[in-house]
Amino acid sequence: MAKIIYVEHGGKEHVVEVPNGLTVMEGARDNGIPGIEADCGGACACSTCHVYVDPEWVDRLPPKDPMEEDMLDFAWQPDPVRSRLTCQIKVTDELDGLRVYMPEKQI
Repeated sequence: MAKIIYVEHGGKEHVVEVPNGLTVMEGARDNGIPGIEADCGGACACSTCHVYVDPEWVDRLPPKDPMEEDMLDFAWQPDPVRSRLTCQIKVTDELDGLRVYMPEKQI
């Protein structure tokens, strides 16, 4: 289980304990976190679970695969370094304290 910190565009923080094996997107969805729509349910087909990863965490996450890179092209104002799709980040104990920031809107 890892504590994930979701930060809304306006700055409000939500700290959620997410079980290992779920994705960061599922943790947001299951806890009613606003700002992550997850229209495709985690199939990496819509980019509506886009977030900006805290700079301290960028190099600590597994790298983006080509499909995630392609989908990020459709995200709202993607950042080449910090943007990630939360459906592609599996929760492990090593992610305890991960902080992600929601964009102004999802596409």
